[in-house]
Amino acid sequence: MANIILLAICLAAGIGLRKTGRFPAATPAALNGFIIHISLPALAILHIHNLKIDPSLALTAAMAWLLFGCAWTLFAIAGKVLNMDRRRIGALVLVAGLGNTSFVGLPMIEAYYGKEYLGIGIIADQLGSFMVLSTLGILVATLYSSGSTSPRQMARKILMFPPFQALILAFFLRPLPFPAWSVVILEKLGSTLTPLALVSVGFQLQFGGLREVLRPLSAGLAYKLLLGPALIYLLYVTLLGATGTVTQVTIFEAAMAPMITAGIIAVDHDLEPPLVAMLVGIGIPLSFVTLHFCHLFLTGMP
Repeated sequence: MANIILLAICLAAGIGLRKTGRFPAATPAALNGFIIHISLPALAILHIHNLKIDPSLALTAAMAWLLFGCAWTLFAIAGKVLNMDRRRIGALVLVAGLGNTSFVGLPMIEAYYGKEYLGIGIIADQLGSFMVLSTLGILVATLYSSGSTSPRQMARKILMFPPFQALILAFFLRPLPFPAWSVVILEKLGSTLTPLALVSVGFQLQFGGLREVLRPLSAGLAYKLLLGPALIYLLYVTLLGATGTVTQVTIFEAAMAPMITAGIIAVDHDLEPPLVAMLVGIGIPLSFVTLHFCHLFLTGMP
């Protein structure tokens, strides 16, 4: 519950700081830079080192990749049909295609299913959402922000992305024990992500232009909160016959609000920041309602 309250406080703080003019207009860029270069790499090294990789959780890890792939296909086709601006398409793919499987997802799993199932959320986040963001997410951000980009440039963009570099480093460091002091440092640095990211989102959140982005906003949230998890349910439960609490938690993670960090990357690439801020700023509180009904539905599963 404390994590959820923290989200609300930080989001409100960002809105308040912008309205009072206490922080400069460039504040989001500075906060986003710290998140990308410090907070995310610290979390990658910390969590990948402690991650227990279990082949039986392959469907959990695959969930984020499937959601992102479907989002990319859906919004790319819709964008062409509706003659949508490419930056808007990129924003929808990146932000609506990735869920907040960590900072919203883990507290929600603990609240609805118990601490013993937090490992499922970590698998969904680290081997799913975070890896998608560090690879396909950067690919989408680069492609839709700069237009035609060579494969070499795209590869360089991914390889030079600090969290991706940290991810690779984390796998190399897995066999080595971490001294206690290094774990404390990584935890402290990683813990800055949520407050800084939500302050950044709140700082950019303005409802004055809501009418202009209402349709893409509605489409993005409908996919992330409703259609996406429904697709995962159909695939995993109806087609593959998966059952049990692990499957329930995996689908529950699929229904999380848009990923805060994906929003940071989208803004960093100038993918329609007003739309991105609303997807995250409205999507998180709205998900508290949709997740409740999602849990009620999932409890009826075998």
